[in-house]
Amino acid sequence: MIELILQAERALSVGQLEQAERLYRQAAEADPRNSIAVVGLARVALDRGDDRGAYTLARQALDIDPENAAAQRLADRLDEVMRFRGEDPPGIEAAPPSVEPSPSSEAASARPPAPPTPPPKVPPPPTAKRPTALRPRRRSLLDRIRRRR
Repeated sequence: MIELILQAERALSVGQLEQAERLYRQAAEADPRNSIAVVGLARVALDRGDDRGAYTLARQALDIDPENAAAQRLADRLDEVMRFRGEDPPGIEAAPPSVEPSPSSEAASARPPAPPTPPPKVPPPPTAKRPTALRPRRRSLLDRIRRRR
């Protein structure tokens, strides 16, 4: 089993998505409780640009093994990305509006959400610098290695 997953990892690392997917599927079919293989399939889907499919597979891996940190990070990150784009992740239904929206608010809601504003830049605190003559001379790594010989 581990050999299949290692081969799939190598294929994925060099961009051979079809081969990686085939190997991950073989591992997942041989052991349906193998969350690592399911996370691998999620990574293949992500490399193909299928965020929703990758999210679904990451959640499946978490259903198999709630302690799988890679699946948790992938699901959390994809959830964040989809919500930023204004999409609901698969399996999460949007809450129905309690009041009928007016035509002007429908037009406003059709626009994509504004990106978050970055925090204000704070200048670094002033540092007290010693005069150049009093500063110790910094040696490069090569100088330090030469001195040791």
